[in-house]
Amino acid sequence: MRPRHVVFALLVFTAGVLAGRLLLDGARTEPSGLDRERSPGAATSAVAAVSAPSAAAAATTPLPDGLSTEEKRDIEVFRRVQPSVAFLASIALRRDFFSLDIQQIPQGAGSGFVWDKQGHIVTNFHVIQEGDRFSVTLSDQSEWEAKVVGIAPDKDLAVVRITAPADKLVPLARGTSKNLLVGQRVLAVGNPFGLDHSLTVGVLSALGRELRSPAGRRIRDVIQTDAAINPGNSGGPLLDSSGRLIGVNTAIFSPSGAFAGIGFAVPVDTVSRLVPQLIARGRAVQAGIGVSLIPDRYNSQLRIEGVAIAEVSPDGPAGRAGLQGAQMRARRVVLGDVVVAVDGNPIKGEDDLRDAFEAAGVGATVTLTVVRSGAKRDVRVQLVQIN
Repeated sequence: MRPRHVVFALLVFTAGVLAGRLLLDGARTEPSGLDRERSPGAATSAVAAVSAPSAAAAATTPLPDGLSTEEKRDIEVFRRVQPSVAFLASIALRRDFFSLDIQQIPQGAGSGFVWDKQGHIVTNFHVIQEGDRFSVTLSDQSEWEAKVVGIAPDKDLAVVRITAPADKLVPLARGTSKNLLVGQRVLAVGNPFGLDHSLTVGVLSALGRELRSPAGRRIRDVIQTDAAINPGNSGGPLLDSSGRLIGVNTAIFSPSGAFAGIGFAVPVDTVSRLVPQLIARGRAVQAGIGVSLIPDRYNSQLRIEGVAIAEVSPDGPAGRAGLQGAQMRARRVVLGDVVVAVDGNPIKGEDDLRDAFEAAGVGATVTLTVVRSGAKRDVRVQLVQIN
């Protein structure tokens, strides 16, 4: 998709009123007009979902006559997954300048879904990014204080935990994003504009899209859908026609802030890989070689084609392999090694290098093709955990 203006619209409630949109990243190189949603306050009356009938009541309502097979299937899927979808709210704590009292300021609302019986709820990072306290409302309308367990800003994912008993927690069945096909029927469940447990239906419109995360990193293999995704849907599940999780709804293409028929979801294979790390460590494991990099924005100025190494940790894998960083000589930057390929795959920028390391994983040995003083050579380096 060609570079366009990027808009991230976050759902912000103040005293229960939709306050507006937050514009971020005015000129990124990913699909533009992307709407993301923020999160509102926990355990305050200022922010509340507009409740749908309980999942139990909906599940026992008889189906009317004359429904198509497709309609019956969608209804069955929604009834089955509804108990797994949650409403998230957050508040920020701020000290009043004059009274010095702590004030609770609603930040927004979003969606999430039950990951396991231990109370872990998966959502988007940007849903909880600005909050200090959080609450989760389950499908039976029970409300629970939530604690942040782990975050992955680079992938716009987060995990919170509630202490609800196991019999109230219905983990969502997970599929795979490996074998998805354009044209598949998909369903999105979430809490758009605070209207909890809303279902929209569409098709899988495209695969392999790229987005920028709130941290500015590239998210690859993003799913595109025309299922309506509106502010408040962030963090909610995107499902296949069998009700299996295939993605986490995160953004929409929207120059105006309203849904324009293009929504995006982080693929479930990325989610399934990262969530156990977030639960165990609080952060995603990152692979690296012990170097800092010259930012891509200086590439044209320094005439770099690839990724230039700025500094090398002498005790790290790169230092032991003999890689060299840049130096200042006579008030000029003299380049050291410039990485142009990993295992034969071209490297054009920092995102390419990080993606290559992520794909290989900690402990793997990769072959870096580097250019130093105009000469190209291959260097084998073992990846280590850098965070």
